Amino acid sequence: MTMSFTPSGILTLTTDFGHQGPFVATMKGRILTRFPGARIVDLTHEILVYWPAEAGFWLERSFSYFPVGTVHVAVVDPGVGTHRNIVIVECDGHVFLAPDNGLLAPVVARAAAGGGPKASLYRLDPQRLGRFALGPVSATFHGRDIFAPLAAELAAGRCSPREIGEPIREIIPSWVDEPTDLGKQVTGVVIAIDHFGNLITNIDGTRAHRFRGPIVRTGNHEFPLRRTYGDAKPGEYLALVNSFNVVEIARAEQSAAEGLGLGRGAPVSVVESISTR
Repeated sequence: MTMSFTPSGILTLTTDFGHQGPFVATMKGRILTRFPGARIVDLTHEILVYWPAEAGFWLERSFSYFPVGTVHVAVVDPGVGTHRNIVIVECDGHVFLAPDNGLLAPVVARAAAGGGPKASLYRLDPQRLGRFALGPVSATFHGRDIFAPLAAELAAGRCSPREIGEPIREIIPSWVDEPTDLGKQVTGVVIAIDHFGNLITNIDGTRAHRFRGPIVRTGNHEFPLRRTYGDAKPGEYLALVNSFNVVEIARAEQSAAEGLGLGRGAPVSVVESISTR
């Protein structure tokens, strides 16, 4: 069994909506209408459009910084309005609500790998929603018409995941494979690009640090693993383990993404320096 969920009144929002138009604001309006005391935190609305893998990565790396009892709503939903399912995951005292499109797979995988309580998985049962009087549901904006009001009900403590969903054993896997450890190297991909143009990978820092003199490779480029950005001169490329404990490739005071012409999905590997072998 997972840790029991006791709502704290805090909700996080993660979407690919950006900040043009009223989409994020109307989601917040639906939440506050049902739960005026809600404390809403924007995790990010700059996820690459239509790519649930990035949303799942940031949720898995960020949720533990929030108090136990937080409800996390993630809407990156290219299948909105179709027969795709909505899932609720209960993990480590938190609740996650998202489309069943691989977005929440990293959260579930973390629970499975951590040796602690496993995540509890539920598929939203539309037949149980009548009590909430959701009103008209747009075929193109479930974030506002389904996710937001349900998140408010969960955060207010007026329902539990088990009351609105059917227990299930698995969800759709992530669109991006977990990093592969081949002994002499670890391979992964660029999963996100931040505001500074840093190329953030899904390779855990602990895997990189097991090598002596680790070298990070992508394409025809290779970079030494350094401690921080200031260890390189302006314009120089470097790799480091960032504050979310994953390997990233950076360019001091410039954009590594623009300079290297790389984007999300680019393969990256970490190997041991030849000089240390």
